[in-house]
Amino acid sequence: MEQKHKVDYRVEKDSIGTKDVPEDVYYGVQSLRAAENFHITGLSMHPEIINSLAYIKKAAAITNCEIGILDKRRATAIVKACDEILAGKFHDDFIVDPIQGGAGTSLNMNANEVIANRAIEILGGQKGDYSIVNPNDHVNCGQSTNDVIPTAGKMTSLRLLKNLKKELLRLHKALCAKANEFDHVIKMGRTQMQDAVPIRLGQEFHAYSVAIMRDIKRMDKAIDEMRSLNMGGTAVGTGINADEAYLNRIVPNLVEVSDMEFVQAFDLIDATQNLDPFVSVSGSIKACAVTLSKIANDLRLMSSGPRAGFAEINLPAKQNGSSIMPGKVNPVIPEVVNQVAFNIIGNDVTITMAAEAGQLELNAFEPIVFYCLFQSIDTLAYAVRTFVDNCVSGITANETRCRYLVENSVGIITAICPHVGYQKAADIAKKALQTGESVRSLILQEKLLGAEELDHILDPVNMTEPGISGKELLLQKSLS
Repeated sequence: MEQKHKVDYRVEKDSIGTKDVPEDVYYGVQSLRAAENFHITGLSMHPEIINSLAYIKKAAAITNCEIGILDKRRATAIVKACDEILAGKFHDDFIVDPIQGGAGTSLNMNANEVIANRAIEILGGQKGDYSIVNPNDHVNCGQSTNDVIPTAGKMTSLRLLKNLKKELLRLHKALCAKANEFDHVIKMGRTQMQDAVPIRLGQEFHAYSVAIMRDIKRMDKAIDEMRSLNMGGTAVGTGINADEAYLNRIVPNLVEVSDMEFVQAFDLIDATQNLDPFVSVSGSIKACAVTLSKIANDLRLMSSGPRAGFAEINLPAKQNGSSIMPGKVNPVIPEVVNQVAFNIIGNDVTITMAAEAGQLELNAFEPIVFYCLFQSIDTLAYAVRTFVDNCVSGITANETRCRYLVENSVGIITAICPHVGYQKAADIAKKALQTGESVRSLILQEKLLGAEELDHILDPVNMTEPGISGKELLLQKSLS
């Protein structure tokens, strides 16, 4: 019979009472209580917010040492523990759920306890001996959950957004490449799902690229709001329990250790109370998701068929589309982009409501804001990556099919209007629909225009750029 490993415990005490904590773990009593209270998602904390907390605690220890509040021996041990976390160690000891009550106090204390216990070990002590390094008095010195957690959220958002922007720039490049590749392909433009006027497939893809670049620029503007921190504000932004020298040095030191651009907020009370910068970022992510979902919709429509749909483009075949219909291939990559967009839109609603629900000097709902925002940024980046690699880059055009639809569409009648008048053009369109004859043949039958003139007017390329095929040609005709 297999013998179970015996778990030894240490006893830790907090304001609630005492609790047995497994002897070999680095978290402490407050982390354990939080893990028991908040088993909500069953997920682990995002690794980037763990790293952000390590940067903050490292900068705080350095600052407190510089101003003489924290002795060098403890500060050095804390810094080393933070560096180890940044190297990927001890992440499993961050046991609190991403969604938690208490405005993030559980997460802050989880970081304080892990760092303190590792620092204690570095100094030769036993985990749980907080007389050597204390989670509150030493690791959290000069700080509050209320300035640490918003700062960690902003740092994490910036790092995740950097990756998202990289993927969006790849998408922009891929769309530009397709715009050039398809610039000569004439197809039927549609409005309200009805034939409209001709357009070049390359023009459609160029429009997609412009929309994505606009999303990137919108995101850049929102990102700037993430660089303003309330570090030093402590509990409500007044800086209680923070030394004035600490207040002046903490943000510059955080900039140095993290190699990121930050400034201290102009008004620390405002920066502690309000989460609107996260709403702004979420809004830019949502806008981008909406753009991508619309593009995905278009690709699904243009590739529909392959025999009974538009069939104007071909998407790369990625996997079987049915367990019952042999040979069926579905547009799975655009479909997953749609679903990611739906989720992001829902996350944005949650973030908006959470930010609105703040009261007086603090918003208690930062955990759900971060959970939703990090998920939105991550999933959008992954969706864009697969969109580029498994869909956009491999799209091909059915050029013959596209031209056939243009030449047999009633939509080209729009180009005739300046030459025969709206009502006559409408009559030709109606007759073409009733008889199945082409617009061109009906115009020639009724001798409304000559063949050479009609060829020029109905040249699909002329109809996709502003030029002489409209009023100018009519003027030339009247002058002759």
